[in-house]
Amino acid sequence: MRVFVTGATGFIGSAIVRELIDAGHEVLGLARSDVAAKSLVAEGAAVHRGSLEDLESLRSGAAAADGVIHTAFIHDFSNYGPAAEADRRAIETLGDALAGSDHPLIVTSGSLLAQRKGPLATEEDAPNPNFPRKSEEVALALAARGVRASVLRLPPSVHGNGDHGFVPRLISIAREKGVSAFIGDGLNRWPAVHRLDAAHLYRLMLEKNSVGARYHGVADEGVPTRKIAEAIGRGLNVPVVSKSSEEAADHFGWIARFFGIDGPASSQQTQERLGWRPVQRGLIADLNAEHYFEQAAEAVASRG
Repeated sequence: MRVFVTGATGFIGSAIVRELIDAGHEVLGLARSDVAAKSLVAEGAAVHRGSLEDLESLRSGAAAADGVIHTAFIHDFSNYGPAAEADRRAIETLGDALAGSDHPLIVTSGSLLAQRKGPLATEEDAPNPNFPRKSEEVALALAARGVRASVLRLPPSVHGNGDHGFVPRLISIAREKGVSAFIGDGLNRWPAVHRLDAAHLYRLMLEKNSVGARYHGVADEGVPTRKIAEAIGRGLNVPVVSKSSEEAADHFGWIARFFGIDGPASSQQTQERLGWRPVQRGLIADLNAEHYFEQAAEAVASRG
């Protein structure tokens, strides 16, 4: 299958590209720069020049493929509304290009967006309408029109070597402030998954997914944020402290609204339906690895 991948050179997208090629698929990767294009060529993928804002490039890339995996997102959480709107337009464009075909479209969303009804968020839970990101609603609307669209919800921590998401931001804050903090009692939970396990799930969805289905890419169902802060404290050798809800915004900045969420999630249905089994190490074990703190150690050494 020839697969068009947006975000193909990103942290998750690059793992998906490798997973697809190793499984015998052809990859057409979206690249907005010469550096990104060279990276794709080195991995054995074909290059499609364009960007998330260039809707014509998205349309032509989807039309040239047998399936689409959409992972690109403008990760500017200080301007979340515009980023969410750009994502909405991109998904609609990709879906329009696939209309009338049986080609799959996999759209990426987040497990924290689920409106949890039970102890754990499940694939059956609808998205929370209060979040500006509307990836799922757009994908399901496309599915209702006959597009073979489905949704993969990823947890707030997709971890592994090269991570530049929420956890590295927490490490950076701890390094800057001299303490690793959690909010309140730190018992609110974050689900997590290793990037290689997530990449494998994207491929299974591409090959087996159902129209309009929601899947959860969750390995750790809920890691208490206090344990995350403690692992960061060990890695940086700094104290671990609690911040009140009132103090959190000043200490954490924009990430406070996410780090304070209690969002445990299950992937039981996904595992049963697709035969997916996470096999990589969990978040805390990964945080105990040196790669998360190498940059921090270098920064400390340079100050010394």
